[in-house]
Amino acid sequence: MTAAGYLAVDSGGSGLRVAVGVPGREPSARHESREPVRTGARGIDPAHLLEQLVPVARALAARAELDGLGTAVVGAAGFATLGDALRAELPGALARELGVRTVALAADAVTAYAGALGSRPGAVLAAGTGLIAIGTDLTGWRRADGWGHLLGDCGSGAWIGRAGLEAALRAHDGRDGASASLLACAEEQFGPVRGLPGLLYPRADRAAVLASFAPRVASCAAHDPVAAEILGAAARHMADSAAAVCPARGEPEVALTGGLFQMGDPLLVPLREELARRLPHARQVPAAGDPLHGSVRIAADLEAGRLDLPGDPAMLCVSHTQRD
Repeated sequence: MTAAGYLAVDSGGSGLRVAVGVPGREPSARHESREPVRTGARGIDPAHLLEQLVPVARALAARAELDGLGTAVVGAAGFATLGDALRAELPGALARELGVRTVALAADAVTAYAGALGSRPGAVLAAGTGLIAIGTDLTGWRRADGWGHLLGDCGSGAWIGRAGLEAALRAHDGRDGASASLLACAEEQFGPVRGLPGLLYPRADRAAVLASFAPRVASCAAHDPVAAEILGAAARHMADSAAAVCPARGEPEVALTGGLFQMGDPLLVPLREELARRLPHARQVPAAGDPLHGSVRIAADLEAGRLDLPGDPAMLCVSHTQRD
């Protein structure tokens, strides 16, 4: 058996990703589930998280031949606004069930930041179906957007997809701002566009359905000025959010993370131009890793006693429990 290790968790809308390992090394064992943790009247459900996490953590620790788990870092989507029950119950439960002595609970935006930039000052844009910007000067956190597809997430996959479908419906109606190319794409993907309201409005996952159309907008951008303008507007919205959270002094770094950026140059070229215009003092850098990497980094820093990221009850809180 090796020394006590860490437990790193990324809890998101598509399920749990879990890794264990020894600080200073790459994770020894990993697991991924497709069952998201439930959210109820108390916010994120700690019992459901533990039900999934504890047996997986035990199995991974045994597979990695670890002599227990000393530190756990859990990054959770919705933690900032829905994490009260996790804060109250998870540290004690992980101590009882796994012998964990140090627990860090974090918003998934924080673990995305740590994965992308580590403990350096700057800003991170995390974009997929939704979008959030998070920044720090290492004394406190700032966040922008992340309000969901009905109230914000401006520039996100859902925002781009909705804008593309609106341009398609304008073409169907004969209104200005129309795109015949996007109308053809919409009918190829969803069928007759008259059926779109019935397809979208009743669905709980309508944000994901909207986001599924974003790649079609990107595919049309080279030859369709309406599609290109949608991506240009998305880039401006993203740059607005990054500028709202990026430190104003020094030489901060800016990184992009999330599946939306896999659309490539049709989005990245205008976004990089907007970021350079809005944040001329910042340096654009590639993200070093994803949110699970961020949980691993935070665990290693805690074990080494050198966590430089700022604490915040809603964003990153650390507790220590003595073993019985």
